[in-house]
Amino acid sequence: MIRKVLPLADRLAALREAVEVAEGRLEVPEVSQARALLAKAGARAALGDATVVALAGATGSGKSTLFNALSGSEVSTPGVRRPTTGVAHATVWGEHGADGLLDWLEVPRRHRHAPEPALDGLVLLDLPDHDSVRLEHRLEVDRLVGLVDVLVWVLDPEKYADAAVHDRYLTPLAGHSGVLLVVLNQIDRLDAVAAKECLTDLRALLDREGLGAVPLLAASGRTGAGVAELRGELARRVAARRAAADRLTADVRGVATALGAHAEGEDAALGRRERADLVGDLGEALADAAGVPAVTAAVERSTVRAGVARTGWPLVRWVRKLRPDPLDRLHLGDERARTSLGPAGPVELAGVTTAVRRARDVVGEGLPQAWRDDLRRTVDVSEGELADRLDRAVAGTELGVDRVPLWQRAVGGLQWVLALVALAGALWLLALVALGFFQLDDVVPLPRVEGLPLPTLLAGGGLLAGLLLALLSRPLVRMRARRRARVAERRLRAAIEAVAEEELLVPMTAVREDAARFRAAVETARR
Repeated sequence: MIRKVLPLADRLAALREAVEVAEGRLEVPEVSQARALLAKAGARAALGDATVVALAGATGSGKSTLFNALSGSEVSTPGVRRPTTGVAHATVWGEHGADGLLDWLEVPRRHRHAPEPALDGLVLLDLPDHDSVRLEHRLEVDRLVGLVDVLVWVLDPEKYADAAVHDRYLTPLAGHSGVLLVVLNQIDRLDAVAAKECLTDLRALLDREGLGAVPLLAASGRTGAGVAELRGELARRVAARRAAADRLTADVRGVATALGAHAEGEDAALGRRERADLVGDLGEALADAAGVPAVTAAVERSTVRAGVARTGWPLVRWVRKLRPDPLDRLHLGDERARTSLGPAGPVELAGVTTAVRRARDVVGEGLPQAWRDDLRRTVDVSEGELADRLDRAVAGTELGVDRVPLWQRAVGGLQWVLALVALAGALWLLALVALGFFQLDDVVPLPRVEGLPLPTLLAGGGLLAGLLLALLSRPLVRMRARRRARVAERRLRAAIEAVAEEELLVPMTAVREDAARFRAAVETARR
């Protein structure tokens, strides 16, 4: 089965998406490297299709001599024991916008070669020695190694296995086999047997380092041996006009592979049931911290207070007005104003912390550490705004209209009737006392019921009946108060759960969704 090769433009688009998703979320150096590569790709695409080939090597490897042999003249001064190449030199074949390209590469020393159709479009660089005693030389090598299209590593028979070049440069470029050449230079210093053994050993070393696909050539810049083969290899790459794209493709895959360490894990989103459980768990902890129990208790006490006043003795109802309504003291009903609820205590705050940590662990399950770190930062930011948001939610929740039940109206009317009866009996008794004072009590006959004076029966019966009616109504009042408190609690918890989802769970799941997008983009870029 032949797999379709993903175009460079698609890889860059995927890498750009990965960087955009990671922006502000992942605090890892690989994101900065990807951003720098995208900038490099954009700049390189605008500078034409010339092929930039760099000769890199150690002091004494004959790199500059080989450069001169390829250039056809002594452009770079060779050095055997000390670094002489302090800045990169360039030889340019043909007219392909090389000046702008070299300006971008910051290569000041340039030599234009005579027209040569096979190499038309080649820009050949001689880099400073990578093992130079001068720090600025080594930094210049590192900079240009990351920018050129094709790298030709020039090794010599004495130091071809030097760990400095293999560990620092060649092994990390295992994914760049298509834009890498290795030349064993100064082959003229060896006899045929030694040269074959040296090449065999170097080939085995490169294979162990994952560079099995990298061409290995033997050459001598001094005698010209192998230079034609090297020029032919360069001519083939120049003619393909793909070196820049191949280098960028390898770079994108390399950076995407590095980003892949932060793109492992699962793509599965939270299930509906799992999400509902998290919302419920968070809502319960936040409800306690937001003072929902205090509000529901105040609703119950307020309802009892109003119900007892309606069904109690009418003539003393005004006494209850001297005590403030428990619900009014909380200043609810306006989400723009703060309530009078006290701050959450240590127990409630610990409950919130535990619930948030549990939710964060569930949402972050299977995510790489960098994304779990971002999840923690996201939740920390959300928690910082949580207290005010919860207070506004409690203040703005409609707790239900306190409608007066018909039975309370009926009981209240009956209490007025009983109060009037008792009042009539009391006034009658007062009248009898006044008549007795003037010795006129015999003038007006006194009605009796079962031997009891009617005024006394009216006054005492009205009072006793009113008290009994108030006592009988009290359980019904409390029942209704508890029912109203439950309704208020349901509404408050629904408002709190909405805050929990909006302020905590939505940002958490957004991190997980971004991690999935990041993973998909990275997989596309490195495919």
